[in-house]
Amino acid sequence: MVQVRLGRTGVTVNKNGFGALPIQRISRDEAAYLLQKALDNGINFFDTARAYTDSEEKIGYALSGRRSGFVLATKTAAKTADGFWNDLHTSLKNLNTDCVDILQFHNPAFCPRPGDGSGLYEAMLEAREQGKLRWIGITNHRLAVAREAVESGLYDTLQFPFSYLASPEEIRLAEECRAREVGFIAMKALSGGLISNSAAAYSFQARYDNVLPIWGVQRERELDEFLSYIENPPAPTPELEAVIRRDRGELAGEFCRGCGYCLPCPAGIDIPNCARMSLLLRRSPAAGWLAPEGQAMMARVDGCLHCGSCASRCPYGLDTPALLRRNYEDYQQVLAKEPS
Repeated sequence: MVQVRLGRTGVTVNKNGFGALPIQRISRDEAAYLLQKALDNGINFFDTARAYTDSEEKIGYALSGRRSGFVLATKTAAKTADGFWNDLHTSLKNLNTDCVDILQFHNPAFCPRPGDGSGLYEAMLEAREQGKLRWIGITNHRLAVAREAVESGLYDTLQFPFSYLASPEEIRLAEECRAREVGFIAMKALSGGLISNSAAAYSFQARYDNVLPIWGVQRERELDEFLSYIENPPAPTPELEAVIRRDRGELAGEFCRGCGYCLPCPAGIDIPNCARMSLLLRRSPAAGWLAPEGQAMMARVDGCLHCGSCASRCPYGLDTPALLRRNYEDYQQVLAKEPS
């Protein structure tokens, strides 16, 4: 069983973490079944967020009676100290606990610090003194903010996108976390669904003994796949290395990671799906995307207001309107080739 130590926290957890964003899409009892099965079979790190609708409540319902058996992380996207306390009190109530192990600032546009005027970091310190959290973390999609957080010495953990599509700068960030004893939690290990071979994804993560990937789980078959890696972790075989090389070649350059921080769109466009439709058509079953519902979703691209709101919020600096247009044109070409 492969374990990961989360930096200076000293906590060790199974190499497979449970990402609880997707359980907001299933019923409470379905979620409880998956959560309990995960814990029963060795997964002992669970990550959620105040922003994930009822995800926290489902964890509290399913696992509060076994609180000592796992590490619990949640997040606040609050921009003020008052908002921070409101989020924290709500999270503790939802999770049915008096303390979370890791409380993370959720993708802030800046790195909260003492004395920055926001009062956020001071609130985090006070909450820790009150015993409401054990360690202070931050999540981000912006490399500059993530690097600043790691170098600041203020954060025990960093959560950042990390997969075999990572750039050299992102790989150096993971290595810097090791050097500075900051726990590195890898989100988007499947790159928002663009990576379809989880064994290849795991074999890449296994190269970094300080990195904890959290896998988004919604279905039992997905959970079973990751549970199988506890006893039989995928080795870096030539076949899996070939998958990684192929995907890196196909996904090189600018592409939407599907993080969703561009939303909401004033024109009602589902940007995370529409802006990467070309890849989705080639890397997942196309029938659903080409069905009438998919066509209606893509047709909204014609209503783009070119307001720049999405591009201004993209952590990756993408020209989102241009990306939407290219993907819509490609979609129309694919649709025209389909038999009527």
